[in-house]
Amino acid sequence: MVMISFINKRFFINFVVRDKDMNNSLVESKSYIGFLGQIKEKIRTAQFVALKAVNKEIINLYWEIGHMLFFKTQEGWGKSIVEKLSKDILQEFQGVKGFSTRNLWRMKQFYEIYKDDIKLPSVLTEITWSNHIHIMSKTKTGSERKYYLGLCSKGNYSARELEKLIDSGSYERTLIADKKLPTLLAEFPVNTKGIFKDSYLFDFLNLSTTHQEKDLRKALISNLKQFLLELGPDFSLMGEEYIIQVGNKDFKIDLLMFHRGLNCMCAIELKTKEFHPSHLSQLQFYLEVLDTDIKKPHENPSIGF
Repeated sequence: MVMISFINKRFFINFVVRDKDMNNSLVESKSYIGFLGQIKEKIRTAQFVALKAVNKEIINLYWEIGHMLFFKTQEGWGKSIVEKLSKDILQEFQGVKGFSTRNLWRMKQFYEIYKDDIKLPSVLTEITWSNHIHIMSKTKTGSERKYYLGLCSKGNYSARELEKLIDSGSYERTLIADKKLPTLLAEFPVNTKGIFKDSYLFDFLNLSTTHQEKDLRKALISNLKQFLLELGPDFSLMGEEYIIQVGNKDFKIDLLMFHRGLNCMCAIELKTKEFHPSHLSQLQFYLEVLDTDIKKPHENPSIGF
């Protein structure tokens, strides 16, 4: 009886241990980690969709209020009435933000700016109110507003990121680049206007005046988020010192990017000295190898910086 009891007890203990080991191995398995990743992604997607839906309703609400205020001001409503309107709204909906006197005037301005442009309303609801405020207050022309609206729609930029782009003259630098597009780029299978800038500002790198190319490359990678912000939407990093092989010899492309909109690779060759024609020949060589050996059949020809 003792032996049987001992065996049963030992069997039970072994069972528990095996079960524990099995759970640990399951938690550490690729299957579980992959499953957890899928659940996290679904949660993030649902949160993003919910936030977009809320933002759309807020922008639509502000548009309607702006519409109503626009016509009331045409009838003679002025500063004192809008101030009273703000106080009454805030008293009725205590704790609700966004209905200050200043913001009510912004809603009126919002409607006034876009009321005659029938192509914009769907884009307007994709952008946060904070970004709308920056665009309305910092831009001067309709084309400039459309440019930054397009950037926000594609890049989901925060208010701080958008403010940096506007203050650094991203629109003006893009406009200059569009006027100076190389002939080959003008004949690219996809329209490249609005994508490239004539100059790029990397004032976030904090490099010494004697920095070398490797220092520049490492600094750009270390500040990848700001680097991609300056490049523009749809750029992603494929590799640093990306190796291509010709014969038995390896060559390294400083930075290899991919642009989703253009559906092509973009090779960036970094130089810290004045331009020399040999630099262009080197880059052209890289592009030929990329298009011959790396480019997929559905992708467009590579572009070099």
